[in-house]
Amino acid sequence: MLIEKLYVYPIKSLRAVPLDSATLTRFGFHYDRDFMILQVNDENGDKTLKNMTIAAFNQMVRFFQEVDNDRGTFKVTYEPVDGGESKHIDIPLAPDTSELEVIDIEMHKSPTKAYKMDEKYNDWLSECFGYETVLAYIGENVREVRMSSDRYKTNSTNGASNGAGGWLSSVTSVASKATGLVLGNGSDKPSEIKFADCAPYLVVSSKSMDDVHSRLSEGEEFDIIKFRPNVIVSGAEQPWEEDYWAELTVGGQAKLECEHNCPRCVSINIDYNTGAQGTGETGAMLKKLSKDRRVDPGMKWSPIFGRYTFVHPESEGQGIKVGDEVVVSRKNTDHTAFDWKGLSTLPEARRS
Repeated sequence: MLIEKLYVYPIKSLRAVPLDSATLTRFGFHYDRDFMILQVNDENGDKTLKNMTIAAFNQMVRFFQEVDNDRGTFKVTYEPVDGGESKHIDIPLAPDTSELEVIDIEMHKSPTKAYKMDEKYNDWLSECFGYETVLAYIGENVREVRMSSDRYKTNSTNGASNGAGGWLSSVTSVASKATGLVLGNGSDKPSEIKFADCAPYLVVSSKSMDDVHSRLSEGEEFDIIKFRPNVIVSGAEQPWEEDYWAELTVGGQAKLECEHNCPRCVSINIDYNTGAQGTGETGAMLKKLSKDRRVDPGMKWSPIFGRYTFVHPESEGQGIKVGDEVVVSRKNTDHTAFDWKGLSTLPEARRS
């Protein structure tokens, strides 16, 4: 298997930015979901902020992003679907926050502080959307990962490349999960993320698209980017092998811990050309997958595509690139069961 594609999403829920290579950090790839847009609601003179994601704000898919590392900026281009003129704005990748207003944001019972960007960015986005919005930058702030790791299956087998001397013995694995030690950092310190929903990375297998396409009429295709991946792996022998991936070794060294399944929502039905819910068969993909892909006992009403993934602590700072070899170095024998502390269901906890 190989790394087929790598992606980041500087502003959450806007279009993906492809990468040739990336550095692994415990919070995700650099510049991935550092920003998020919020809708300003004015109720009786009391202004509140609502998190915006593509599941509820389909128009967000009409915003394209390009990263310019040399300038330290990224360009956001809005392409309206009504034939109107496109417009763009450049945003710093790492804004000076010294004079920015601090605001409170909560996602899935996981709160954080963030910075309200300068009005020129808020005004530009508001003009594009047609209502008042705020662009938030997370900066040095983080959110707690609230997956309770003692709730999912722990039976796993080592792959050939891992061997009996793999980094995580079966005793350590069972002990850490049984005591609720947190994911992806090798300690009892809570794992942390930025504006990604539940985990710093989403890993998917392109082989599973064979099964996705089998649900469509001949000639119709479904774009894997609608699943909002960070890492696309090619070369698996069968669709849905990734359901059982526990650990991947990339380039013979970097280790990715595939901890949980990613449950899916109506965002996969969006037509990216119209910025609205799709029509026809591709617009019914959530229903099609729900027939037999509700395989996670922790999210039994949602179909599964992809694995929520963390970086092994010894792989922090290592680089991966398109074309790197990928080996399954540890497998689960059962499906994992998604869980999130403080909530019985996660209506918005997908990938956006």
